[in-house]
Amino acid sequence: MVQWRGRRESRNVIDQRGTRYSGGGGGGGLLALLPLLLRIFGWKGAVLAVIVVGGFGLFSGGIDSALNNLTGGTSQPTTIEGEIPAGTEEAARFAAVMLADTEEVWSEVFAEAGQQYREPKLVLFSDAVASGCGFAQSAMGPFYCPADERVYIDVRFYDELAQMGAGNGDFAQAYVLAHEVGHHVENLLGILDRADAEGRRGGGAAANLMQVRVELMADCFAGLWAARADQRFNLLEPGDIDEGMAAAAAVGDDTIQRRAGRSVVPDSFTHGSAAQRQRWFMRGFNNPDVSSCDTFSASEL
Repeated sequence: MVQWRGRRESRNVIDQRGTRYSGGGGGGGLLALLPLLLRIFGWKGAVLAVIVVGGFGLFSGGIDSALNNLTGGTSQPTTIEGEIPAGTEEAARFAAVMLADTEEVWSEVFAEAGQQYREPKLVLFSDAVASGCGFAQSAMGPFYCPADERVYIDVRFYDELAQMGAGNGDFAQAYVLAHEVGHHVENLLGILDRADAEGRRGGGAAANLMQVRVELMADCFAGLWAARADQRFNLLEPGDIDEGMAAAAAVGDDTIQRRAGRSVVPDSFTHGSAAQRQRWFMRGFNNPDVSSCDTFSASEL
């Protein structure tokens, strides 16, 4: 179990777990395919699949505009205050502490490079949320939106993650949050813009490979965070890294495709295989420096 109780919670948490939405945000047409595609491809793969069917390109405006196209554009739903889902309070507090840990670690990393880290916000929601990248449903899983520099998580996703084979340990939950914060770091470093531009030029399988490099870098950054957080807070206990490895394997593209009863098609990967995700997490953990996570220069992923 991760050692987290009694420690600082981040002030950058926006709790929208009780908020419900009515109207707006799209919901027809290709969006009806989303639940099926999510189970086959995962949320970013589903975005790609629906956008391809709809005649768009994933990198026509970046992942944020792609998500916007998928979820219905800029129409604003009406918010309705409801009940916070039962049994989510501890997970919400845990996420707030882990976010604080990422703030400490990445502030230190950026300071070492003579830069200042800009902290992201974490939005906790239930069922659906209006983000700067469009209206999203919890079935899409956790995501980072570069347009508003926010990480979005429905903490009930952790139960789904356990059912996918990641186990019930809380480090798997920490890994998910650290991975999404890793995308924020990529955004601050200009890597998301670089991947967007190179993906537009390549298209097809090349664009998929560019997205894989982005995702594996975020996994490496999650490993970097885990190592430094352990040094700083004595965070980890025996078995925690194994939990992280199980989580990385559970969300590997090949694992997801096999779970859906499909053949494994590497050219369709958007996140990386289970082995790749584990390897890059451990690379960041064993060599907790940003330079060790350069997936764009790696000849082999």
